[in-house]
Amino acid sequence: MSGTPGIDAARLGRRLETFARIGATARGGVDRQALTDGDAEARALLAQLGAARGFRVEQDGAANLFLRRRGRDDALPPLLLGSHLDTQPTGGRFDGALGVLGALEVLESLEDAGLPTPRAVELVAWTNEEGSRFLPGAMGSQAFAAGALDPAWLAARDGAGTSLADALARTLQALPHVPRRPLGTPIAAYLELHIEQGPVLEREDVPVGVVTGIQGTRWLDVTLTGAAAHAGTTPLAYRRDPMAAAAAALSSLLGTVMARDEAARLTVGRIRAEPGSVNAIPERVAFTLDLRHPVLAELDAIERAARTAIEAAARDARCQAEMRTVFDMAPVAFPPAMADLVEAAAGEAGLAARRMISGAFHDALFLARRAPAAMIFVPCREGISHNEAEFVEPRFVEAGARALMAATLRWLAAPIERL
Repeated sequence: MSGTPGIDAARLGRRLETFARIGATARGGVDRQALTDGDAEARALLAQLGAARGFRVEQDGAANLFLRRRGRDDALPPLLLGSHLDTQPTGGRFDGALGVLGALEVLESLEDAGLPTPRAVELVAWTNEEGSRFLPGAMGSQAFAAGALDPAWLAARDGAGTSLADALARTLQALPHVPRRPLGTPIAAYLELHIEQGPVLEREDVPVGVVTGIQGTRWLDVTLTGAAAHAGTTPLAYRRDPMAAAAAALSSLLGTVMARDEAARLTVGRIRAEPGSVNAIPERVAFTLDLRHPVLAELDAIERAARTAIEAAARDARCQAEMRTVFDMAPVAFPPAMADLVEAAAGEAGLAARRMISGAFHDALFLARRAPAAMIFVPCREGISHNEAEFVEPRFVEAGARALMAATLRWLAAPIERL
């Protein structure tokens, strides 16, 4: 195969605008959470666009939606391109949607050029990547990688009491004409275009990030229990103050973990005191810890440091500490050959590129368990994402699609199929 079909940047821009109107918020963002009516509307539009171009449309039991452009040997496992269409409650118009619609642009550009491919190229829109309505996130890609939905997920309920099982059934039924395929059908490789969700590429004015891997993430729920007492009458010597323990532990961890290792991440995203009275020492303080690192051994070391600091602070405050791991995702390194392919493809397309680790997790992390995977990042303004102000300049939208097209053609010419 030779030559690169031209990307229609104007068409891609129009598509992004069209999908951004589904679940549009007053502040310019998108609220299109997984398995809602808005999500179903976006899926229906994607299915309609694919069918209009002659692509085969299918969905699986996790509501992952596929568009297939046939290849010369359609029995071979396809090259899979995609991302997700669901958003955060106050999300942006590019997170996920750029990868899905960029993949659609690749399929359509191949069709426009009448270019046959050795095997099928498929687009996928994964279900519930964000996890904002139902946990866990990246549910569709996890189910695909495992070949089955975890039955425990189906009992999950959103804030209104709707179960995942019911929401999933309604979403599948919203496309009654779309045939069902088994979960976890074979694929040869996976490519995902996504916004960086960080500031590095924009600050360096580099249009393409070659993602070499995704850092590991571990979430801890921490509860410190002491004794409620009067704020005005209880001297220090008689206090069993879990807030004092929390403050001491978190001050130590926040001041050291990331300062010692620039690749480490430690975040306290939620904290709660009970009973929550202004003039009472709390009986309990609960908080979350989000720990991240691209090296598993270092992630383990950060968790050990966190547990040690919390236990020591609890002892000093005469409190009890309970820590529970609620999410544990090991880091993944994408195959070096896939990163090399993306970097070479960007060069062929005349685009500067730099290698980088993803700080956020993506569907590609789970696809990497099934087949060689790679990701392409493009800059977003000020690194802002999961926010209605999220924005990607048109030149970077086009750059991402061009890099994805070039990587697709390069992979099809010399497949990398072994993990």
